[in-house]
Amino acid sequence: MPRKGHSTVSVYMMAWDAPRVIDFIHEVFGGEVILRYNRDDGTLMHASVRVGDSTIMVADGTEQWPSFPVWLHVYVDDVDAAYRRALDNGGIPVQEPANQQDGDRRAGVRDVAGNTWWIGGSAL
Repeated sequence: MPRKGHSTVSVYMMAWDAPRVIDFIHEVFGGEVILRYNRDDGTLMHASVRVGDSTIMVADGTEQWPSFPVWLHVYVDDVDAAYRRALDNGGIPVQEPANQQDGDRRAGVRDVAGNTWWIGGSAL
């Protein structure tokens, strides 16, 4: 049984400047922090961020647990609006919004930590 507010399977990101990644998740996808612990040195030991029906766990990387970029796919109601919010919040374009052969509309951006976010939704 998952912890309250968590999904059965969750992404765990070890990120460079994890608090900025959390800000990005909040501003672009409406993510809300449901759990947060800092280390004694002020870096982020763990945060759980709720986006829709999913939980993304995030921490600052350390020497023992180094940061590394991941790819994530997030479904949203408006791909174009989410893409613009991502760019407005420091996202680097990977792929502009476009209708895909699978019937989705999709865009891609890279955040400050190098994670690639694929933003998907229904084609216009």
